[in-house]
Amino acid sequence: MIERNVHEGFLDLFYHELQDENLENKNTLNLFVLKIKNNSFSYDELINELGNRLHYYALSRQQVDLLKKEDKLNDLIKTAKSKLREYSVNDGELGEILLYCLLESHLNAPKILTKLELKTANNDYVKGADGVHLLKLNERDYQLIFGESKLNTTLSNGISNAFTSIKKLLTENGKLNFELGLVNSELVKESFNESSYNSLRKIIIPSAREDQTNMDYSFGIFLGYNVELTDKDKQLSNSDFRTTIRERIKQTILSSIDSINNQIKKDEFIGYPFYVYVIPFSDLDIKRKEIIEQITN
Repeated sequence: MIERNVHEGFLDLFYHELQDENLENKNTLNLFVLKIKNNSFSYDELINELGNRLHYYALSRQQVDLLKKEDKLNDLIKTAKSKLREYSVNDGELGEILLYCLLESHLNAPKILTKLELKTANNDYVKGADGVHLLKLNERDYQLIFGESKLNTTLSNGISNAFTSIKKLLTENGKLNFELGLVNSELVKESFNESSYNSLRKIIIPSAREDQTNMDYSFGIFLGYNVELTDKDKQLSNSDFRTTIRERIKQTILSSIDSINNQIKKDEFIGYPFYVYVIPFSDLDIKRKEIIEQITN
């Protein structure tokens, strides 16, 4: 098995407001709220931690390992940063990075590949899943998790857009096979030797005749949305602000669960596990660009 590069310590950045909240068909939702200090979210800590993890997300394990062995740490960082789109037009890659971090740190599902790895230039647009992760349930059962991240001002739009994208992946001719073909072609870049490659390939493409392992497909969804912070909110004491905003966010998500369940219950999604993650942002349209700008500078 491959190892994850983002560990539980990443979650120290967040209040875990809803933990494995039950959704339809035994699916789960987790709500993480970025640490609050002085009546604002601690974006500086998030930026620092994402900067520390970017190369693992943007590059293959083989490429990271090679640059480290050659002691080319500056090249490692520069190459990873060069994969990101220009911050002024970058509306979505922050969500993709956060989903990667959450699937590895919270779900213990290491990545197989990410969309960013496939880009040959920062302005490339790569269709399909934002990333693919491998989840081990037990010694026999595994899941390939296809990632879908949405950063929308409203949570309702994010929910609708995420499930629309997943529906296209499942129902449009050739889309899922294309994703699986990418997994197969890129797998060697995530393996350190021929033995680990062969072991991974047997897990990802199990033989029914040998009947040793089972592989199912699932979906990891990241929803980032805007939470409005009023002037009245900002004038609260630090303690009251923290309590008020956290509770407001929690109630917003709880009130949206029916909408998520209505999507999960649709016929095309029956039999597919879903792992839903939510993180709110203040001034989302501004912050998602600022965070990418500071990560890349």
